[in-house]
Amino acid sequence: NLAKEDSEAQPAATQMSAMDTPLDYTQEEALQQLYYDPDMDKKNVAQKWLTQAQASPQAWHFCWALLQPDKVPEIQFFGASTLHAKISRHWSDLPSGQLDSLRSQLIAQVGQFASGPKMVLTRLCVALASLVLHVLPETWPTAVPDLLCAFQTGEGVTEADGQARCLALLELLTVLPEELQSSRIPASRRSQLRSALAVDWSLVCSLFQQLLQRLDAPCPVRERVLRCVSSWLTLGIALKDSERLLESCFALLKESELFDTAVETIVSIISQPDCQRFADSLLKVVPQVLGLQEQLKKAVQDGDMETSHGICRIAVALGETHCRTLLEQVDRWQGLQALVSMIMSCTGTPGHYPVDETSSSLTLTFWYTLQDDITSLDAERQTLYLQIYRPVYFQLVDVLLQKASFPRDEDYATWSADDKEQFRTYRVDISDTLMYVYELLGPELLRNLYDKLGTLLTDTTHPSSWQDIEALLFGFQSIAETVDVSYSDVIPGLIGLIPLITANNVQLAETIMFTIGSLAEWLADHSLMLASVLPVVLHGLSNPERSVACVSALKRICRECRHDLHLHASDIMAVSQAVLVKDIHKSPQCMWIMQALGFLLSALPSDEILGKLLSLVTPHIQQLEKLANEPPSSANKLPIVHILGLLANLFSTFDLNKQSERLEVMRPVQTQPHNDHPVVVVLQQAFPLIQTILNKWLNEPEVVEAVCAAFEKSLKTLLHDFAPLVTQLCELIGQMFGAYPQASALDLTRQLVHIFGCEKDLFSPITALLELITNITISIFQLGSRDHPDVVESFMQLHTQVLRRKSDLYLSDRLDIKAVFYCGILSFKFPETPTLKATCLLFTELISHCEDIPVVREVLQEDGKLLLQTLLEAIGGQCPGSLAEHFAEVLFSVSRNCPSMLSLWLREALLPPGFPSSHLTTEHKEHFCQQILREQVSKRQMKDIVKEFALLSRGLQGTEYAASY
Repeated sequence: NLAKEDSEAQPAATQMSAMDTPLDYTQEEALQQLYYDPDMDKKNVAQKWLTQAQASPQAWHFCWALLQPDKVPEIQFFGASTLHAKISRHWSDLPSGQLDSLRSQLIAQVGQFASGPKMVLTRLCVALASLVLHVLPETWPTAVPDLLCAFQTGEGVTEADGQARCLALLELLTVLPEELQSSRIPASRRSQLRSALAVDWSLVCSLFQQLLQRLDAPCPVRERVLRCVSSWLTLGIALKDSERLLESCFALLKESELFDTAVETIVSIISQPDCQRFADSLLKVVPQVLGLQEQLKKAVQDGDMETSHGICRIAVALGETHCRTLLEQVDRWQGLQALVSMIMSCTGTPGHYPVDETSSSLTLTFWYTLQDDITSLDAERQTLYLQIYRPVYFQLVDVLLQKASFPRDEDYATWSADDKEQFRTYRVDISDTLMYVYELLGPELLRNLYDKLGTLLTDTTHPSSWQDIEALLFGFQSIAETVDVSYSDVIPGLIGLIPLITANNVQLAETIMFTIGSLAEWLADHSLMLASVLPVVLHGLSNPERSVACVSALKRICRECRHDLHLHASDIMAVSQAVLVKDIHKSPQCMWIMQALGFLLSALPSDEILGKLLSLVTPHIQQLEKLANEPPSSANKLPIVHILGLLANLFSTFDLNKQSERLEVMRPVQTQPHNDHPVVVVLQQAFPLIQTILNKWLNEPEVVEAVCAAFEKSLKTLLHDFAPLVTQLCELIGQMFGAYPQASALDLTRQLVHIFGCEKDLFSPITALLELITNITISIFQLGSRDHPDVVESFMQLHTQVLRRKSDLYLSDRLDIKAVFYCGILSFKFPETPTLKATCLLFTELISHCEDIPVVREVLQEDGKLLLQTLLEAIGGQCPGSLAEHFAEVLFSVSRNCPSMLSLWLREALLPPGFPSSHLTTEHKEHFCQQILREQVSKRQMKDIVKEFALLSRGLQGTEYAASY
C-alpha cells in the first residue's frame, strides 16, 4: 500500500542524492521558500529542486503526506500536482503491483477534498482522469461506470456528503475529456480513448438527465452538469444520442440563474458538425429554437440584452452550422424560412449597436452562409430558393442600412470612444456583407438604393435626416469599393445627386468623400463627370474635420483619373498648396496630398511639368533652407523630417515612365530624351541644401532616415532616369554611413546596386561606396555589433543583392570578402529572426559562387567547417526552430556546390559528443549525415531533413508540438 510506505518514504525527501541537489530540506520547506522568500535566486533554486523532486521515483510516496488535512492549501496543491505529474509523465515509474492501491487512494482523496479547496480537488480529478486514460480500455474497461457507482453510492468516498460527492463526480467527469484533449497522446491512441469514453455516454447522459430534471437539485449542481455536457461533446457525441438532454437544456432557459450556461451548452450541442448526419434529430431542434421567439421578443421589449443575445446565439448557431442540411429538406422549407425570419429579427434588433443591443452583429456570418449554400445547390432547388430568398435579401439590405445609421447627434455625443470604435468596426462588417449580397442581387440593388436616395433628396414635403442619406450613400460606397459598377446605369445619376447634398455633418461629409473615392475608376472612364464632384472634394479639403476622407478621395481621383485632369490641374494645385502651407492636415494626410500631386503632375504635358513642380516644391524647400540655417534643436527636427517626407511622397508617385508608355499607345508625343527628369532637376538643386542639413544632423537617425527615404523613393520611381545623381549620392551615402552607420543608408545602397549594378559608367562610384561601407561595417563587428541588428540585417541584404546583381564586384582586391564571411558567421549568433533570415540568404547566395569567385572558394576551403559548425549549433537549439527551413537553404546550397567538402566537414563537425545537442545519439548524427549527403536535388526534402534534426536536437520528436511544426 502506497500510503503505508509513506512513513518509510518520507526521509527520501531529504535523501535524494540521485537528484544531485545542493540543498537538504523537505518539500514543505522548499515550497515555503518558493512562495514566500523575497530572494529570486532562492526561489529559482527551490523551483528547480521541486521539479527534480516531482520527477524522482520517491514522489509516488511523498505526495500523500503533502495531501494531509493539516497542510495548507498551497502544499496540498503541490501534492496533487505531483500526483498528476507522476501519472501523466512518469507512468512507467509506478512500482509494480501498485495500480489498484493508487486508484483506490486517489478516489478516496477526491472524496476527501470534495468540499474543497477547489484548486486541490480539480488537480486531484485531473490526476484521476490521467490514470483512467492510461488504463482504459485494456486494464480498467469499466472505469467510467465504476467511478459513477463509487461516487453515487459513497463506496470508497466516505468522507463527503451526497451533494459534495455529486459535485466532485461532475468535476471529474468535466476534466476527463479535457485531459484527453490536452495530454500528449499519439493520434491513434487518442482516437481509441475517445471511442472508449463515447461508449459510456449513455450512462453519463442518463446521470446528467436525472440531475437536470430534479426540481430539488441545487443550482450549482445543475450548472456544473451543463458545463460537463459541453466537455463531453468534444468526444464527438452524436446529436441523436443527446436529444432528451437537449430538451432539458432548452427548459433551463426559463431560469435566469442558469440561462447563460444553458445557452453555452445548447450552442455546443447544435454546433457539432456531425449533427448533419442526423437530419431527423436536427429537424426536431428547429421547433425548439423557434419556440424561443416569445422569450426573445419580451427580452427586446424589456431591454434585456443578455437574454436576447443568448437566444440569438442559439438561432445563429443552428442556422450557420446546418444551413445546407436544412436547405436539402425541400419538403420542410417552411421551418427553415421561419428560422431565417427569426434571425432577421435578430439582425434588426431595435437600437444602436453596441450601446442598445449586441445581438445583430452575431448574425452577419449567417447571411454569408445562407447565400453560399443556396448558390451551391443544383439548378432546380437553387431556382426555388432564390425565388423565396431574393426578397429576403432585399429586406436584409434595408435592415442593415438601418443598423448602420448613426444615432442622433446628441445621443452620439454621449458615446464613449470605445463604443464609437465598436460601431465603426460594426459598420465595416456591414459594408462587407452588403458587398457580398450584391453578388446575389446584382444591379437591381444599386437601382433600389438610387431610387431611395433620389426620393430622400427631392421630397420637400418630408425633409429627410442626414442619417438616412448617409446610410444610403454608405450602401453605395460599400458596393462600389470592391465591385465593378462600370455597367450600372445609375452611377451618372448618383454623381448628379452628390452636389445636391448639404454636408453639414462630419459623418455625412466623410461618407460623401469615401463614395466619390470609391467611384474613381468609374470617373476615369467618364471624365466629363469629374467637373461635378471635384469641386466637392476640393471644397472639403480645407476642413480639418474631414481630412482623412477628403484627402483619400483626392488621392484616388488623381491616381485613377490623372490623364483627364489637365483642365482641373491648376485648381487642384492651388487648393492643395494652400492647405499644405496652412498646416490644416496632420502629417500622414499631407503625405497623401503630395502623393496625389505626384500622380497629377506626372500626367501633365511635358512642357508644363517642371514649372508646376518647382512652384509646388519651392515654398517647402525655402522653409527647409531656413530650418537648415538654424542651430539643430528638437523644435526644428520634426519640421525638417516632415518636409523631407513631403518630398519623398511626391517623388514616389511621380512616374513619367508609365505616362510615356500610355502616350505611346494613345497618341504620338514629342519626347525630349536628353533632358533630365524633373525630379532629378529638383534634387540637383536641393542637393547642397540636403548636404548642409546632413552636416548638422548626421548623428540624428530620424533625419538621416528621412533623407534616405527621399532618395530611395525617387530612385524606385525614376529607375535609370536617376543616373545623373548616382555619383553625388554615393558620396553622400559614404559620408552619412561613415559618420553614423544606419540601416537606411545600406538599404539605399542596395537599391543603387539593384538598378545601376550593371551600368559600366557608374561602376566606379558604386564599387567605391560598397568598399567603404563594407569596411565600416566590418569595423562595427570588430567593436561589437550586438547593438546594431538592423545594420547587420541590411548589410547581409546588401551583399546578397550584390552577389545576385553584380557578383563581379566581389573580384575587387579592395573588397574583403573573407571578412564579410566571418561577419556572417557572427550574425548567426543574433537572436533577431529577420537578421538570421538575411544571413541565411547571404550564405545561400555566397556558396553558389564558389566556382566563379576564387576568394569565396578559398574562404570556404579554409573555414567551411566553421560555417557548418555554426549552422549545426543554430539548428540544434541556439536559434528558433521556426528558422530550420532557412538553415536548410544554406545546407542545400553547400550540398549542391561543395559536395566533397561537405562530406568531410559534416562528420568532423558532428564528432564531438553532445554537439550540437545532448539529445542526439551517434546513430542520430550518422543518419543525418547520410540524408544530407544524399540530398542534392530536392530543396523540400532537405528542409524536412533539417526540421526532423532540429526536433531531435530539442527532444521534441513525436510530440504534439512536432506534429504542428
